[in-house]
Amino acid sequence: MSGSKGLPAVPAYALPTEAEIPASRAQWTLQRDRAALLVHDMQKYFLRPYAPDAEPLPGLIANIARLITAARAAGVPVFYTAQEGEQDRRDRGLQADLWGPGMSRAPEHQAILPALSPEPGDLTLVKHRYSAFQRSNLETLMRARGRDQLIICGVYAHIGCQLTAAEAFQRDIEPFFVADALGDFSREKHMEAVAWAAAVCAVATSTARVLDRLT
Repeated sequence: MSGSKGLPAVPAYALPTEAEIPASRAQWTLQRDRAALLVHDMQKYFLRPYAPDAEPLPGLIANIARLITAARAAGVPVFYTAQEGEQDRRDRGLQADLWGPGMSRAPEHQAILPALSPEPGDLTLVKHRYSAFQRSNLETLMRARGRDQLIICGVYAHIGCQLTAAEAFQRDIEPFFVADALGDFSREKHMEAVAWAAAVCAVATSTARVLDRLT
């Protein structure tokens, strides 16, 4: 980004295939009675850098939709993160130095993508920092429901998704990083994030593998 603020345009790229997902240091097994699903930052503002008809966006949306449907059917809690528009500069903090003022409150910025909209029973958390755990009650809500595994999908893989996985690990919550249900600024950054998570703090997995465990 060469020091510029705001989100960069994302070139088209293919989502990772099953064969490209690296082996994980962790060997945890996803269990539907322990898991929660996190749909991370799938707001229109964060998806604007993608060409709407080019990969990875159509595949990303389709895979997240499949995960949401399966989680609801299995009784797995579904959490969403969503930033609020027009954040006070004092509240936005250092993020403003790197990314500018962020989104407005307009629906074309703040709304979660309609194809993935929360339904009654889902929980939407206000997003304050990169990690979904920061200044939220995500951990408390998970523990209250007997959940200590977190399935992570959404954008951006090397920023909020990676930091959420790392913080989940540090809170003794087992993260599952769904490689083909994540989006990023480029394929290189996407694959680097998956490899880092697999080596350090999470099980790197695929939509198909998660669906097998949930259904």
